[in-house]
Amino acid sequence: MKSHAATLLAEVRTFRQHHPDVRYVDLIALDIPGHFYGKRYPVDMLEKVAAGSPLKLPQNAVLLGVQGGLFKIGDYCFHDGDPDANRRLVPGTLKPVSWEAQPLGQMLITSDGTEAPIEFEPREVLAKVLERLHRKGIHPVVAFELEFYLFDKKLSDGLPQFARDPLSDDADDQPNLHIERLSRFAPVLDDMVETAKAQGIDITVITAELGPGQFEINFGHLEDGLRAADWAALFSRSTRGVALKHGYRASFMAKPYLQHPGSGMHVHVSLYDAAGNNLLAAHQQQPLRHAVAGCLELLPHCMPIFSPNHNAFRRLGGTVNAATRACWGYEDRDACVRIPESDPRNLRIEHRLASADANPYLVLAAILVGLEHGLEAAKEPIAPLNEDRNSGTDFPLEMLEAVRAMQHQPALREGLGAEFVDVYCENKRQDHLAFQQEIHAREYRWYL
Repeated sequence: MKSHAATLLAEVRTFRQHHPDVRYVDLIALDIPGHFYGKRYPVDMLEKVAAGSPLKLPQNAVLLGVQGGLFKIGDYCFHDGDPDANRRLVPGTLKPVSWEAQPLGQMLITSDGTEAPIEFEPREVLAKVLERLHRKGIHPVVAFELEFYLFDKKLSDGLPQFARDPLSDDADDQPNLHIERLSRFAPVLDDMVETAKAQGIDITVITAELGPGQFEINFGHLEDGLRAADWAALFSRSTRGVALKHGYRASFMAKPYLQHPGSGMHVHVSLYDAAGNNLLAAHQQQPLRHAVAGCLELLPHCMPIFSPNHNAFRRLGGTVNAATRACWGYEDRDACVRIPESDPRNLRIEHRLASADANPYLVLAAILVGLEHGLEAAKEPIAPLNEDRNSGTDFPLEMLEAVRAMQHQPALREGLGAEFVDVYCENKRQDHLAFQQEIHAREYRWYL
């Protein structure tokens, strides 16, 4: 069996053989707000890293705010000397970038699996949750679904414009689920799919969603939760790049139009034992009910993860299939936790609350901690919406309240890591306060 370094080195050399025109590779990782950061490496230097040379980036790059600034979070950023931290290459993620003007490659990097992982790095948080579940004999199978909007490439006074219909050159301003929209936007959608496949992502279903220029992409189910989250992150990056190449702007912003549906991140999760038996389906599906109860109990405390910014809270309520209370139901898209109809082998939950611009590593980690908590507490959930349309428990609908609900929740601090919870909550608190430090034109119209 090849060593880890030998496997990586073979991957880099094979890439160079297949893409001799590529001179640089972007080494990228997702920060707390869900943006990629990293370095552009000459491909010959990448061979040295694959062979075992150190790969170091500032530890605090993970802590960047939405606008890229650093916040004072404990002793991080301003009292720790801004130290470097080791990263490693993620095998199997070295792929060509086709949406840039010049030939380029990209590869994921992470601190998980290094000698001193960064406790608040999103991928490391998920890795620890998955490792703990595996030790307990629980093996998740995961699939993401992502909604996004296409806009015209040019903004109008800073505001998005409807994508232009390629056939009529009119604005695609009619919300619909018509299959013809997939045909009209086929060139850009096909390129998005083929580009994603070139990244190793398994794209399955494409849907024209309710909003004007809104689409949904489904990914295949994976036994590797880390890779499933990798797919969601990488698809978001490639989709934005492909859209620009075709004269559009693609965005996973949660609520770009108040009058049209927001964009969500739906996550399907089933749990199996080592023999491949669906744990949720055992004992007349009693574990499923316990898992749902755990998800709903922790959901109000996970809102800074599921709705990671001011705009994401706008998505909740008042539109189609967006709940304002923690609830569940069978085949019910108004529920935060939906149980799709399936046979016992494929029984799963569909978690529908997160916004499309949430961090996929953290969303999945929070969902899994909720399921784990429910299985261990073995409590019955509240009534499903199928039995009581008013069933549900309240959750925070603004960021500062959500942060307060998250920071001291014992099960979350234990399940996600106390250091991560403290860092994440302070990052969100500071981002929210920074967002408020600007007077909007509306204030002058109302109060001047």
